[in-house]
Amino acid sequence: MVGSRSAFEPEQAPCGKTVGGDCYRDTDGEGLVVYDLFYSCGCRRSRHEYHDGTVTTQAIRHGRRHKLISDEHSEHPV
Repeated sequence: MVGSRSAFEPEQAPCGKTVGGDCYRDTDGEGLVVYDLFYSCGCRRSRHEYHDGTVTTQAIRHGRRHKLISDEHSEHPV
């Protein structure tokens, strides 16, 4: 797996600021997809799709303690 990194246009970060940053995307071609956003303010968002169809998403606000503000896990699809 070789991922790609690119810049993205300003959008609302988990802290509420409108900033740009870098996007990292990687896939293995068999169902695994990693999609991470790294905002210039220090916030992060991630979406990981796994081979079994489950998905996890997280949003982390920047700051001294990097507060996790969203953490969701989907169930295995039927």
